[in-house]
Amino acid sequence: MLQLAVLGSGRGSNFQAILHAIDEGRLPSTRVCLVISNNSDAGILALARSAGIPALHVSQKQFPTEEAFTDALLMELQRHGAGLIVLAGYMKRVPPRVVRQYRGRILNIHPALLPKFGGQGMYGHHVHEAVIAARERESGATVHVVDEEYDRGPIVLQRTVAVAPGETPQSLAAKVLEVEHALYVDAIRQYADRVLQHHQT
Repeated sequence: MLQLAVLGSGRGSNFQAILHAIDEGRLPSTRVCLVISNNSDAGILALARSAGIPALHVSQKQFPTEEAFTDALLMELQRHGAGLIVLAGYMKRVPPRVVRQYRGRILNIHPALLPKFGGQGMYGHHVHEAVIAARERESGATVHVVDEEYDRGPIVLQRTVAVAPGETPQSLAAKVLEVEHALYVDAIRQYADRVLQHHQT
């Protein structure tokens, strides 16, 4: 059984899509063991609680040092048996020690076709505004493995959408989000299949 820990800062629409996929049997042998948010009133925490999933507010602001914050994060991830960490609209950098401990086992979804339009400050509407300003013909979503640098880890899956004439950041965001939901589920399923094969060999 693949145990997912989901980290998010917002309303949790990608998390909701993952839960739907688990409920519908599209992510067999997978369960969400923990949800963590840096925002105490994030929608993702309310979603998790209503689904009976442990949901914790863990923020850098609660701790005197980054070291103490990292210790707390690692303790909760280990205590709940997380095998894969999934970032779903998590607006904070994952501490380097967590990246090292879970090397190759942290996935993120980005609302553009990496390596274009990635890096620090490239999130939410900023991404879609930049894509339109660059007169790109297409955009999309990318699932990648998280490493120590923003949006730089190995790409797992990508899916494209057309940028229509007269596209606005809002209309493009809606198109990309729809693609994100299906893409993230596919990437997690791929990862779960690999883990299963590894255990069987």
